[in-house]
Amino acid sequence: MKLLNERKVRFKKNLVGEKEKNKKWIILITLISFLMSVFFLAVSELILQSASSFIAFVTVFVIILIGIVFDIIGIAITAADEAPFHAMASRKYFGARRTLKLIRNANKVSSFCNDVVGDICGIISGTAGALIVVRISQAKSMMESLLYGLLVSGIIAAITVGGKAMGKTIAISNSNYIAYRVGVVLEFVNSKIKIELSKDENRNNNNKKKRGNKTGRNSR
Repeated sequence: MKLLNERKVRFKKNLVGEKEKNKKWIILITLISFLMSVFFLAVSELILQSASSFIAFVTVFVIILIGIVFDIIGIAITAADEAPFHAMASRKYFGARRTLKLIRNANKVSSFCNDVVGDICGIISGTAGALIVVRISQAKSMMESLLYGLLVSGIIAAITVGGKAMGKTIAISNSNYIAYRVGVVLEFVNSKIKIELSKDENRNNNNKKKRGNKTGRNSR
C-alpha cells in the first residue's frame, strides 16, 4: 500500500462562478450583513427594552426560529438535485425555473441564509438573552444573577443548537421538496411585484398619453 505522499493526488476545484463575480458577491454580502445586523439589533433592543419578560422570551424564541428556518433553507438548496427540476421546468411547473436558479446559485443562497441571517439571528438572540438576564436579575444577589445568566444562556444555546441539528436532518432528507417550495414562494412574490410594477407603468403611460393629448389640443 503506497503512502499518500508517494503519489501526487490532484483534485479539481468546484466551479462556483467567475472570480470577479464572487469578489463582488463577497463585498455585497459583507455590506448586507453589516446593515442587517445593525438594523435588527437596534429594532430588537427597542422592542425588548419596553416589553415584558414574557414578550422578551417569545421574541427570542421567534428570532431563534427564524435562524433555524433559514438554516434549513440554505442547507436544502445546497443539497438539492437539479435533475428533477429540469423536467419540471420543461413542463412549465410554477416555480421550477426559480428553483433551478436557486440551486445553481447555492453558494450565494447558503451564504445569505446560513451565514448572514443565521449568524445575525444568533447574535440578536444572545443580545436579547443578555437583556432578559439584566431585567430578571434586578434587585437580586450576585449569585442569583449569575445563575439566571447561565440558565438563560444555556436555554438559548440548547434551543439554537438542537433546533439547527434537527433542521439539518429535515433539510437533507427533504432537500428537493423544500427547495421547490422556496422557489414557488419566491416566484409568487416576484410575479406579484411584476404585476404591481406593470400596473404602475400602465398608469404612468396612460397619464403621459392624456397629458400629450391635452397639450396637443391646447396647441391647436
